Amino acid sequence: MDRTDHTGHGDGAHPHGDTHDHADVSTGGHDGARGGPHDHGRAHGDASWRTAVQATLHCLTGCAIGEVLGMVIGTAAGLHSGAVVALSVALAFVFGYALTMRGMLRAGLTLRQALKVALAADTVSILVMEIIDNTVMVAVPGAMDAGLTTVLFWASLAFSLALAFVVTVPVNRWMIARGRGHAVAHAHHH
Repeated sequence: MDRTDHTGHGDGAHPHGDTHDHADVSTGGHDGARGGPHDHGRAHGDASWRTAVQATLHCLTGCAIGEVLGMVIGTAAGLHSGAVVALSVALAFVFGYALTMRGMLRAGLTLRQALKVALAADTVSILVMEIIDNTVMVAVPGAMDAGLTTVLFWASLAFSLALAFVVTVPVNRWMIARGRGHAVAHAHHH
């Protein structure tokens, strides 16, 4: 069964014959205390936000590793701001995808299948995070040129990642509610 197209299911409607469990997608399997698979009351909305936060934290981890590593390497090497941003973005995607692929490989998928799931699960989330994060870093006067030993650099980077997280949570919630984004990865954990 194709679990990636749940258009129309975000409102809780289930066509006749739909027997798969949406609870695993909306809660990520972390909320067994809630009702059954068709419990779409207030608890479902709470679980959806919780799942979006968990998915965004997962994405933020990979993005932050790549972003910090790219900023550190680029700044230490004396690269121009544009090259530092490009390196940081590239590494954020690499580490973001790698974290998801690791979980998919553990779930028994082949390398090719794991890559396909990671691309579907993380691309939009990482893209949104990177746009916000790098826009803030470039917009803060002197942040990109401040150097690794300054409070300005690290405070700007921390703020940019926090803002990227806040902006990306509702994007991930919207995608998960439609069976996309991290819902694709959650489908393979069960």
